[in-house]
Amino acid sequence: MKRSVAVSSLFAPAKGTHSLKAVRQAQAVATNGAMVGLTPEVVDKLNEIAPETRRSIRLARESENRRHAAVVSASLAALVGATATAVMAGNPSRPSLGAGEETTTTSTLKPVHAASRSEDRVPLRSAGSQGTWNLGESNTSLDVSAMSKSIANNPQIANLMDQDYKALPAGFNPNHATGDAGNAYEFSQCTWWVYVRRHQLGLPAGSQMGNGAQWADSARALGYWVDNSARHVGDIMVFAPGQDGTDPSYGHVAVIEQINPDGSVVTSECGSVMQGKTYSKTYSASQVAAHQIIHY
Repeated sequence: MKRSVAVSSLFAPAKGTHSLKAVRQAQAVATNGAMVGLTPEVVDKLNEIAPETRRSIRLARESENRRHAAVVSASLAALVGATATAVMAGNPSRPSLGAGEETTTTSTLKPVHAASRSEDRVPLRSAGSQGTWNLGESNTSLDVSAMSKSIANNPQIANLMDQDYKALPAGFNPNHATGDAGNAYEFSQCTWWVYVRRHQLGLPAGSQMGNGAQWADSARALGYWVDNSARHVGDIMVFAPGQDGTDPSYGHVAVIEQINPDGSVVTSECGSVMQGKTYSKTYSASQVAAHQIIHY
């Protein structure tokens, strides 16, 4: 009866643990110190259902830590060995180190002078351009003169400015005010014809430039380029009152249609008596130089 009570008490809920040691102690108490013979299967079952003690948990954790440290040490040793082997394989002439020998690495730093980052840098002034380039199979050269250098909005003016870029006055603005608000001049007057012809050539003309003799001052005030040289077809030639036989009160204007190699020019002109018809005249280079000429 005592044996059955002892065994039954092992499966009854109670404080404490049911380790193998506890089982054997219970057996000893139930039998006055005599060990009760249990089959291995019963002992294993008891160990499975018995909760772990704090000591057993601590011992298991310490064992796991020791195993992990051993694995890490072995891996590190293998990595160091592989690295050493690779270094020696890359430099077979390097002597191997004996046991207990210490290694020393010495680094020498060169002083930095100015902004140079290399002692072997070649100065820019001595480096020449040795490369070549081209524009393709059909274009082996670049005609710079064909490229527009002007910022003029009017393409005709841009073309004329490209031809005059060496002579352009400083600060000249090709996009100056034109004063153009339509042809407000009386039909068949010289001013009427100049306005019409300039627009035929794609060039601007002011609508309120005054009498012929006043055109140079009016153009200069708007930003046109005015000097005493005939430069292009379409330039406006201004006559002072009475100059070269023109009206002694109002002066005259004409459009330059041709510039000859000797500096003389051929003009197209109109007047009130012409009823809208035009005529041409030729002026010598010296005559042209005595007139004010409006460009662009």
